[in-house]
Amino acid sequence: MAPTTPAETSVAEVLAELVALEDPKIRAVNEKHGDDHGVNLTKLRAVAKRLKTQQALARGLWESGDTSARLLALLICRPKVFERDELDAMLRDARTPKVHDWLVNYVVKKNPHAEELRVIWFDDPDPGVASAGWDLTADRVGKKPGGLDLPGLLDIIEAQMKEAPERLQWAMNTCLARIGIEHAEYRARAIDIGERLKVLEDYSTSPGCTSPFAPIWITEMVRRQEQK
Repeated sequence: MAPTTPAETSVAEVLAELVALEDPKIRAVNEKHGDDHGVNLTKLRAVAKRLKTQQALARGLWESGDTSARLLALLICRPKVFERDELDAMLRDARTPKVHDWLVNYVVKKNPHAEELRVIWFDDPDPGVASAGWDLTADRVGKKPGGLDLPGLLDIIEAQMKEAPERLQWAMNTCLARIGIEHAEYRARAIDIGERLKVLEDYSTSPGCTSPFAPIWITEMVRRQEQK
């Protein structure tokens, strides 16, 4: 047997630590949402804080395919050093909602290829990949809308959001709300689309949290902005 390299040992040690942190009760709850890991995220973040940024280790953890390891990898990696095609492959291999969400929000949004990937993913036939394109578009609507066709986005949302798969539907709804919140000239139309499509109208929201139903979300966020 070939000798184990330090990098491989390091990955193996971290994987063993994650196995020790596994909680069957947490896994059972996560599995209801499509996630296949049982590590408390507060404890996972504590491991990441201890390890600090380690790109080689992050890549090794990602390659393991284990969901907890991949989440940890996204916390200790260097987001800006990934190549475009590498991130594209990672997203297409991100099997669970939490990994998908963290990859887009913690890594892709901080990467210099984010805009290229937004364009590539936006019309992808895979709804999971397309949802990442819509997530990036929603982010840009709020931060850097120049060059975006906002009326065109509303046209697509109006035509497709109602029947879109859940993850893509959620991303489209977020984009709808961002347009309504950040762009007063399209606010009435965004609210009207939300009211007619009724997407997430019955979503159960915890006390003190704002409903993701676009008309309520838009109205509440605009109210807060006006109070500042």
